[in-house]
Amino acid sequence: YVVDGHEYIAVRPDAKMDGSKPISGGLSHCWPQFGPGEIQQHGFARNVMWTVKEQTATNVVLEMLPSDYTKEMWDKEFKCTFTVTLEADKLNTKMVVDNVGEEDSFDFQAALHSYFTVSSLDKLEITGSFEGKEFLNKMVGDEGEMQTEDRSAITISEEYDRVYKGVNDPVLKDAGAEKTLEILNTAGYEDTVLWNPYGNEGMGFNNFVCVESVKFDPVTLEAGGQWVGEMALKASSMGGEEDEP
Repeated sequence: YVVDGHEYIAVRPDAKMDGSKPISGGLSHCWPQFGPGEIQQHGFARNVMWTVKEQTATNVVLEMLPSDYTKEMWDKEFKCTFTVTLEADKLNTKMVVDNVGEEDSFDFQAALHSYFTVSSLDKLEITGSFEGKEFLNKMVGDEGEMQTEDRSAITISEEYDRVYKGVNDPVLKDAGAEKTLEILNTAGYEDTVLWNPYGNEGMGFNNFVCVESVKFDPVTLEAGGQWVGEMALKASSMGGEEDEP
């Protein structure tokens, strides 16, 4: 997603592009599970090939249906559709989960494990409704520790893996590149995860940050039901003017 000469979406330098593992970058899906749990880490949506259902110069619609691979670990009747649309002033994404079964409900979590470019971490701050919110700091102990955020602007100077419940309005402000990115979670995604492997040169830690749009508490979807997650990216210069994509 290039706006006014700046690429906003990052891919790690150690990312594998041969299909041997999920690509470490982009807007990858954690579904139907976020993090560790009953099935593999972050579920399977980022491990499988989605089908391109529609494509134009500014729009693509992708679909994921059950397969032998997914049924082995999670035998549910689902359909996932992911739509990405480029507009004049923003990039829109829409994740739709349908329970296409006739009887059984299923539970799931959902997240966009989004990677964003950073000129340098010491030039970055992340604002939003963080101050006073509780978050799970996964870097403390084996199970993590609930803590309270006392900052209104987050800066990163250590390894980060934090789940901020009830925060879904983050804004990335990169003074080094004089650019701002608003993450507009308008449906479904209620929480934010901040992740960065601080100090890991192989991962290119200093030039990206993961600011993830998350539905952390499981959704129970009844037969015939539908869940929608909408996230848009809106770029601007530090002066406040919207840039041209």
